[in-house]
Amino acid sequence: MALAVLSAVTLLARRADAHTPLCACYDNGDGTILCEGGFSDGATAAGVRLAVLDRSGNVLIEGAMNEQSEFVFAKPSGAFTVLFDGGAGHQVRLSGTDIH
Repeated sequence: MALAVLSAVTLLARRADAHTPLCACYDNGDGTILCEGGFSDGATAAGVRLAVLDRSGNVLIEGAMNEQSEFVFAKPSGAFTVLFDGGAGHQVRLSGTDIH
């Protein structure tokens, strides 16, 4: 019985790890930022919420990834953070200072 429970827990842990959120953002050099998202198991990020937050956590820009799992937004003038929000346990935060 204990072996069956351990096997089930191990299988669930592996399954959870197989769906890691991925997000990368790039400065287009024209005043816009492009973010691309997805999941480690190959799942699309189409429709996934993306928010741009100021240093206090206030939402500056909010939207969803398009059919190509991309989101383009105007680069804020101050400090900002990008939040890729694929749901509980599936979030990625990127500091604006790390976007080049």
